[in-house]
Amino acid sequence: MNTLPIVAITMGDPASIGPEISVKALKDKKIYEICRPLITGDAGVFEKIITELGLDVKVNSIEKPADAGFAFGTIDVVDLKNVDTSKLEYGKIDAMCGEASFRSVEKAIQLALAGEVDATVTGPINKKSINEAGHHFAGHTEIYAHYTNTKKYAMLLVEDHINVIHVSTHVSLRQACDLVKKDRILEVIELLRNGLTSLGKTNLKIGVAGLNPHAGDSGLFGTEDDQEILPAVEEARSRGYDVEGPVPPDTMFAKAATGAYGGVVAMYHDQGHIPFKLAGFKWNAEKQQMESVKGVNITLGLPIIRTSVDHGTAFEIAGKGIASPDAMVLAIESAVQLANNKKMSNQ
Repeated sequence: MNTLPIVAITMGDPASIGPEISVKALKDKKIYEICRPLITGDAGVFEKIITELGLDVKVNSIEKPADAGFAFGTIDVVDLKNVDTSKLEYGKIDAMCGEASFRSVEKAIQLALAGEVDATVTGPINKKSINEAGHHFAGHTEIYAHYTNTKKYAMLLVEDHINVIHVSTHVSLRQACDLVKKDRILEVIELLRNGLTSLGKTNLKIGVAGLNPHAGDSGLFGTEDDQEILPAVEEARSRGYDVEGPVPPDTMFAKAATGAYGGVVAMYHDQGHIPFKLAGFKWNAEKQQMESVKGVNITLGLPIIRTSVDHGTAFEIAGKGIASPDAMVLAIESAVQLANNKKMSNQ
């Protein structure tokens, strides 16, 4: 047990499904067979959700990872004591919840930088709540980059054959087009190549999406594909990478879904997220809710390991006991794999 990696899981927004999916994930005994998990957040929030949903598990409030028991059936929580559960309302934007979720992330980062945990996994946060609490970040990725002083980073989404990294994420579509530049694309290709290796992937062929319809069609529909994307692909090839592009995204993702690429580069947020979620999210039309939500978000380029569920707060079902922990389980498993591979590479 003492040789297993310690994984810090952030609470997520207390008003969201974050606490629920964390508890449900840690009710899976196989998690304790691959790692030593703990949660950063407010212990009272977890006691509340466990009581309300009748979940058969206990909470162990601790001050630091060294105090954790890591016993299956008891969830260790590095207790930040910053939520008034009498005022907690599920499904509501709230500065108190934004502050609590932000401090949970901050604590996990501090523990990882100090070497007290081997990897971090983040639950869903609400960006509006965090900003109302005075923390002006676009999302988890930007928080991690800020507190680790990381300049070159990118978001990688992993789900079966669809492993997609983004040139830009949380910016307007108009700004995203302006960010399609050779140097950034080349940087992201390199991050993807290193990320695939860290995940133990054997297929290292990379597809790079075009920006414009038909990848610009030789300049008929825009110049970015020929003037920025193609030169980046050619430079990557000169460095020995197996890269194809720019490929029209409607073709590229169809090929990626069959395993044609080990990973693909998307030019902006929705270009990558839509096919990724189409593959991993299963909607139940009869029940009008998500039946299964799979997929992992990994931030590449950081000095510490960060994986995450790739879904939102799901305020509409928070506290109802119907949230799926699938993505959280996958995120924890990915964090463990990255931690183990990192340990092996350092030996």
